[in-house]
Amino acid sequence: MLRLIICFVACFLTSEWMFAAGKVQVYVLAGQSNMQGQGVVDFDHPEYYNGGKGILNNVMKNPKMADRYSHIKDGKGEYIVRDDVFVRHVTKEETKTGGLSVGFTSYPGKHHIGPEFQFGHLLGDATKQPVLLIKTAWGGKSIYKDFRPPSSGGEVGKYYVQMLEEIEQALSAMKDEFPQIGKNYELAGFVWFQGWNDMFDKDALTQYEDNLVNLVSDVRTALGAEDLPVIIGETGNMGEAAGDNMKQIRIAQKNAADKLSNAAFVKTTSFARPKEESPNVGHGHHWFGNAESYFLIGDAMGKAMIKLKGLRN
Repeated sequence: MLRLIICFVACFLTSEWMFAAGKVQVYVLAGQSNMQGQGVVDFDHPEYYNGGKGILNNVMKNPKMADRYSHIKDGKGEYIVRDDVFVRHVTKEETKTGGLSVGFTSYPGKHHIGPEFQFGHLLGDATKQPVLLIKTAWGGKSIYKDFRPPSSGGEVGKYYVQMLEEIEQALSAMKDEFPQIGKNYELAGFVWFQGWNDMFDKDALTQYEDNLVNLVSDVRTALGAEDLPVIIGETGNMGEAAGDNMKQIRIAQKNAADKLSNAAFVKTTSFARPKEESPNVGHGHHWFGNAESYFLIGDAMGKAMIKLKGLRN
């Protein structure tokens, strides 16, 4: 019995020492509802979820995609919970914290994924230090008003302020919420995935590019990380066949990334799936809830961040 206790303590201390050897790599994932995550994992009701078409449990059964999804379940068919990548996401009901797995979205339970899912898997595999993903996102929000940054003038957006507050709260609480990874950290990257609401106001649409540049610049300044690597995800809902307003948003997002240093624009249109092959056929603004879409978005963002930072994967 004594040997077992000694072995357990030694293993625990070894884990603590390994994590303490390097600073926790902190990534902030921000935006609106599509950053919150709408990809359905396991709901398959024939009426409400189109019989489970496009849910994670089913898309990963495609034999052609076996390698792509091989890392997300264990030998018992359970979704893996990583012990080197952690997530913090504040929702209306609770503050979700824990090892990366399914369920770190705005919905209760473990039935959805967002871009954080595959993004976290990739960055965890590419990083020797532990990784913490701070998700800060709310549905139906614009940069023009809700996330309006100080450099854009006018009233600073309520959710811009709240985003920074949640980041600070997460960093301050890291030692208590994730004691296994210590308290030393460095800000490693910022990922932005938003754009839908700014399409429906002429001024918001016209100013989107400048507002996005200002937001990134102001966030970097507020966090004291002027060269923080930044990924801007394209509003690629429903693929290339988009209306003029969405096309303008996409151009503005790419232009903003081009204007910023140490930033990359990630195209996402090719990840859109037809509503007929998705669980939420009436939710085009949420990629029809297709889990493959969200998985691939996170995959593309993760690969772009790895390239931007010069990491190996």
